Amino acid sequence: MTTFESPVKTIPASQEAIFNKLSDLNNLESVKDRIPQDKISDFEYDRDSVRFSVSPVGKIGLRIIEREPSKTIKIESEDAPMKFNLWVQIVSLGENESKIKLTVKADIPIFIKPMVSKPLQEALDKMVEMLAVLPYNG
Repeated sequence: MTTFESPVKTIPASQEAIFNKLSDLNNLESVKDRIPQDKISDFEYDRDSVRFSVSPVGKIGLRIIEREPSKTIKIESEDAPMKFNLWVQIVSLGENESKIKLTVKADIPIFIKPMVSKPLQEALDKMVEMLAVLPYNG
């Protein structure tokens, strides 16, 4: 397994507010318009899972497999070309300030690792940037 980690980002919201928003995938509705339509299509989601197609990779499914209230959300790939896990870690810095970090552990075949490592790291970095600017309060 290869590990990729995002930078740590500070969010002006409580740990609980961030967890509540991110642990229910129905909240993807509020960011649907930020998803690049030329890269992602067939976007479907419910509370625990999300499915979409990524060109040229194909259909990818993600499912929340564990929620540790206000601290961690663990997500696992389903029907994806490679097996991976995504951990969302949230740490409180105070009543209205928290830090967030994303970690991906992926089972990448050695022969494609050089091709996918940089794009995967860039995607993780963009994802944490997007999560850092979402509205969590209210």
